[in-house]
Amino acid sequence: MTSEQDKTSRHQEALDYHEFPKPGKLEIRATKPMTTGRDLSNAYSPGVADACTEIAKTAQDAYRYTAKGNLVAVISNGTAVLGLGNIGAQASKPVMEGKAVLFKKFAGIDCFDIEVDESDPENLADIVARLEPTFGAVNLEDIKAPDCFLVEELCKQRMNIPVFHDDQHGTAIVAAAAAHNALIVAGKKIEDIRIVALGAGAAGIACLKMLMVMGARAENITMLDSKGVVHAGRNDLNAQKREFARETEMRTTMDAMEGADLFLGVSGPGLLTGDMVARMADQPIIFALANPTPEIMPEVARAASPEALIATGRSDYPNQVNNVLCFPFIFRGALDVGATEINDAMKLACVEAIAGLARATASAEVGLAYRGERLVFGPDYLIPKPFDPRLLPTIATAVARAAMDSGVARKELDLDAYRQKLQGEVFRSHSMMRQVFDAARSAKRRIVFAEGEDERVLRAAQALSEEGVDTPILIGRREVVLARLEREGLDIRPDRDFELVDPENDSRYREYWSAYHGLMERRGVTPDLARAILRTNTTAIAAVMVHRGEADSMICGTFGQYRWHLNYVSQVLANDGLHPIGALSPIILDRGPLFVADTHVNIEPDGEKIAETVIATARHIRRFGIEPKIALCSGSQFGNLDSRSGQAMRAAMERLADMDVDFEYEGEMHTDAALDPELRARLLPNSRLNGVANALIYANTDAAGAVRNILKSVSGGIEVGPILMGMGNRAQIVTPSITVRGLLNIAALAGSDVSSYG
Repeated sequence: MTSEQDKTSRHQEALDYHEFPKPGKLEIRATKPMTTGRDLSNAYSPGVADACTEIAKTAQDAYRYTAKGNLVAVISNGTAVLGLGNIGAQASKPVMEGKAVLFKKFAGIDCFDIEVDESDPENLADIVARLEPTFGAVNLEDIKAPDCFLVEELCKQRMNIPVFHDDQHGTAIVAAAAAHNALIVAGKKIEDIRIVALGAGAAGIACLKMLMVMGARAENITMLDSKGVVHAGRNDLNAQKREFARETEMRTTMDAMEGADLFLGVSGPGLLTGDMVARMADQPIIFALANPTPEIMPEVARAASPEALIATGRSDYPNQVNNVLCFPFIFRGALDVGATEINDAMKLACVEAIAGLARATASAEVGLAYRGERLVFGPDYLIPKPFDPRLLPTIATAVARAAMDSGVARKELDLDAYRQKLQGEVFRSHSMMRQVFDAARSAKRRIVFAEGEDERVLRAAQALSEEGVDTPILIGRREVVLARLEREGLDIRPDRDFELVDPENDSRYREYWSAYHGLMERRGVTPDLARAILRTNTTAIAAVMVHRGEADSMICGTFGQYRWHLNYVSQVLANDGLHPIGALSPIILDRGPLFVADTHVNIEPDGEKIAETVIATARHIRRFGIEPKIALCSGSQFGNLDSRSGQAMRAAMERLADMDVDFEYEGEMHTDAALDPELRARLLPNSRLNGVANALIYANTDAAGAVRNILKSVSGGIEVGPILMGMGNRAQIVTPSITVRGLLNIAALAGSDVSSYG
């Protein structure tokens, strides 16, 4: 395909994306039920009048009874759109819709995009200000300079909600975060550096003001516009440029670049040359942010100054200065404390939070999303990536704290609880797992990972090491583990942060195979076979370590078949009086968690084993702080079919009745009856199960596994586990689809107090 054909193809792909399956990128959905006449009367007439009268009495109640507190207006007149210029309000609508979906995607904020056909800045400000009753905040977008300064200032004067021109402040915050970290790498202080700014529009001026808030000195800043250096002798400067005009003999970019420490380009393509870069100070910082073609391409800048620290606005180079690192999260924090404005303290908090994330170890999710990139703080990683899940809880919490401390917040938040809530929105398993993680912290345990060379395991070990909760033990070849740690930019090391067991070179090898042989010699395992197994089979090695007391729990299964791993786990740990009861898969859905068993262990269990699985399931559900409501599911519905599954479930029900258990259960029934209390009440009015079942037990692994996979694949469920029940928390077997977050969840389960469950 030629470059022209490729360009045409991408053009059509973009148009199709916007047109199909329905035009545009946004829609409105109801957040309350609208299925009955009563719902309608509450949503509109007459029930809506009650909410209206409360708001009429107390205006702030709009935040209680309407969506205002989570609603942002993205407003533009289309006079400075992306790299397209003044294309008008109507043509700017795809961009504003795009901004709205980014708010929703990254911070859960609802938006209306509003395109206003008004070029006069005072009239535009008047229109925006009159919209205050509708919105919790306003994001001004793509308004040309210098009009944007006036529009924002007038709106801020008249409105008592946050007004934020993202082209100015969003760019400024992210650029300032990158500058903060670049100065750390270069070993320079912001109050000492010389700054050259090429571009005197909204973004350029806002960037300079943000750097000054951080400590940059006005006398060390040289600004250039399309006519050259902004100096005190010029009489063609607007009010914003005059703030940066100073007495100087410099007139050109070449003049200004002599000895400069930081170049800030928010101008146009190709305006900075290699010769200009060569004039800069040692280890210069070059922010060439013109998009899509920067002021200088990174390879040209690096050829002129090999030690240069470079950022652009492009995603195909390191250090992309992308506003999405800022605006969703600063608005999230501002909205949640009911801030009346976004002030310098909140912006600075945002800068520091973004910069701090880049200096921390990259999260596992980011590492997998950007595979092949070495995400280690340094010249090529000065700011975090847009898909870093830590951005929301870290930045929003920092902004909320700054708003409260600076006196612009209407609400006081418990910031620890707030951060936990935001983490729960990013990681759907967080809220459910919180109690388990708390238990793990109080019982530090040694956990051995059988597949220690797996990248996901290495990232999980990094997280465990940083948290100092559990002590990871990894089984893997030393040279492979070290090479992969280096490749992924992980800073944990064997013998310092984790124990490494090298199957090819461990002094305990003879002890391990001898122990395995002693357990298995009357089950057909010869000494030679034991040696071979314990040289290559990392699951068997992990099980022997747990058996010998060298680890408290093991995790395996990131590759291979579940039952293959189960075979070796059972062989070894059965000698400790343990046996696998069943595999329980907690699936986190939008409506809450749903537990499914037995998904892997007992292919066709009898009634006795099903009853055992039910009891173990109830015990494990309570580990999550949830009261079990268990449905025994089959093809038979309350005795109407004498099928194999029906018979097994009836036998299980009889066994449970004899045991006088202390949780709700019912069966045998179809899955829809388990999840629909009204249907169940019609079929069996005297059911012992109240409400919706939160655990589904099936009579074979085919049915349980199918439900598990459907819930994950079709309903977007997040699995925690599967949890291997019955092993005294000494062994867990995951599946090859496990994520790093999933490994951390299962490690928390493995790291909890063994005495509290089985």
